[in-house]
Amino acid sequence: IRAEEGILHAAGNVVPPKVKDYCVIYNSNWTTLPGSLDNATFRILENLTSTVLCNSSEVAPGLLKDKAVVVMRGNCTFLEKAIIAESLGAKMLLIASKPGLSPLTDNKTEFKDVTLPIALIRYSDIMDMQLTLGNEVNVTLYSPPLPEFDCSMVVIFVIAVFTVALGGYWSGVSELENLKAMANPGERETRRKKEENVTFTPLTVIFFVVICCVMLILLYFFYKWLVYVIISVFCLASAMSLYNCLAALIGEVPFGLCRVTCCSRNIEVRLIFLAGFCIAASVVWAVFRNEDRWAWILQDILGVAFCLNFIKTLKMPNFKSCVILLGLLLLYDVFFVFITPFITKNGASIMVEVAAGPFGNSEKLPVVIRVPRLEYSAATLCDMPFSLLGFGDIIVPGLLVAYCRRFDVQTSSSSVYYISCTIAYSVGMVLTFVVLALMKMGQPALLYLVPCTLITSSLIAWKRKEMKKFWKGSNYQVGWMPCTFLV
Repeated sequence: IRAEEGILHAAGNVVPPKVKDYCVIYNSNWTTLPGSLDNATFRILENLTSTVLCNSSEVAPGLLKDKAVVVMRGNCTFLEKAIIAESLGAKMLLIASKPGLSPLTDNKTEFKDVTLPIALIRYSDIMDMQLTLGNEVNVTLYSPPLPEFDCSMVVIFVIAVFTVALGGYWSGVSELENLKAMANPGERETRRKKEENVTFTPLTVIFFVVICCVMLILLYFFYKWLVYVIISVFCLASAMSLYNCLAALIGEVPFGLCRVTCCSRNIEVRLIFLAGFCIAASVVWAVFRNEDRWAWILQDILGVAFCLNFIKTLKMPNFKSCVILLGLLLLYDVFFVFITPFITKNGASIMVEVAAGPFGNSEKLPVVIRVPRLEYSAATLCDMPFSLLGFGDIIVPGLLVAYCRRFDVQTSSSSVYYISCTIAYSVGMVLTFVVLALMKMGQPALLYLVPCTLITSSLIAWKRKEMKKFWKGSNYQVGWMPCTFLV
């Protein structure tokens, strides 16, 4: 049985004319749909959702002659409905489903003479069609081929590389300021109070990955409750991250330095307004997060700020810790994408289920960069209108890029590690997109990003005869940070 996605193109007989597309599911073993709208034939739609069409006596003679008909699902098989519809002169059969869309699985060998196209459509779409286009509607079915490459991937690529490069650079700037402060005893204590960095050791890296696994499993079983917890945490964390990012920029501007006294502290007025702006941005996203037309822009801005702040704040003490972290998270990614389908009852990947929202939950985890697909197809209309990249695919390699940048600062190596690792990340992203286009299925990006960045960094250190120093790194104060957003 093959179930494929198609498009129902509907045009209303109103002035000015209105058209709208709807998602349908069809069985390509039963029905062959044209690949473009130019080759499709329009039919007048007869709305018979008051019946299930299991008996020809339910319809007046001649009513369906040369028309498309939509009936409700239930009581008899799809192909039994098709035989009745075709005997009454219908040229297209649409079956409206209230529960949602599922594969058409009847056996056509019992109904060899049925020739009219058969497709499943959501009942809510039929209601929307009447409301939007009126009662007189012309419809046709077609299924454009899935594009080999979507230009939205270019936007995803630019966002990811920009975030990783900027996060690594910002971490290097922070490291340079630390080294200057350490050289000046008068600034050492002031810098220590401002420093908010957290450092991982190999032990905390392992603990970090275990927490990620536990969080993903909990989300799989308790998604409909925990998704709101994640949304709340994201709002708080992204507002703080956006504030930290913008405050770093504002700090370089020598204007608006007036202060007010509050709770025995002198606070810059511009920072108060900045805090209000960041909180407002987070609240606006929370309220309108399901508005697909523009909410994705705000989510991406908040997400980039979160990733930048995470990469800058979380420090890897040495290359050894980087190898352990990236290696374990690579295994984590591959296991939950490729191995869990053999374990779950429905044969679905736990990672994919959580990312898509198990059990058809309309709320999605705000842990991805989203960009609308620019190439139109049935898949775009039906279930994947956005290209996605998880925060973990930015943050995890970004931590290695940040370590390379700090090592450059410590050894005065002219950014060779930082530039090489950033280029390696770019190559890994391109490789991910190539495999995605070839295999036509979601890929764990870390499967390609981790080898590219780790191997490149190792080769640079070996070539420069600094592997021992690069492996051991420098010692920082040890801390811990939760991994809520790496699922």
